[in-house]
Parts: sequence; structure tokens; C-alpha cells
Amino acid sequence: MKEIKASMAGSMWKMLVKEGDQVKNGQELAIMESMKMEIPVESESDGTIKEVKVAEDDFLNEGDVIFVVE
Repeated sequence: MKEIKASMAGSMWKMLVKEGDQVKNGQELAIMESMKMEIPVESESDGTIKEVKVAEDDFLNEGDVIFVVE
């Protein structure tokens, strides 16, 4: 299993996938907002979203786990 983590501190603006979704390497999974910039969160491998650890509007610190991909 692979953990997808926040690359910087910010708010989870929009979730684009849910648990059980099939994803491809490089696919946008969510969009974070930090300092009025949109930061895409991308999959680092092909797989299935096993777990979603955050919800829209949650505040994340750098390194927080967002998704677990299997």
C-alpha cells in the first residue's frame, strides 16, 4: 500500500475521488488550497483508493496522509 501525503500545509478544497475508485499514475485525486493557490494532489501509482483520511475543508500539515492506495 502507498500513502499519498500533503506536500505542504493548506486546506483540502476539493476531493475528486472516493474509496473504491480505480486511479492511474499521475491522476489528480484532490485539490488543496494554500495561500490562495490551488495545489493538485496526484496519484503516484496505479491502484485502488483503499482509504480516504481527510474531508473537504480539513486543514492539513505537510506530510499528513490524504489517501491510501492499494
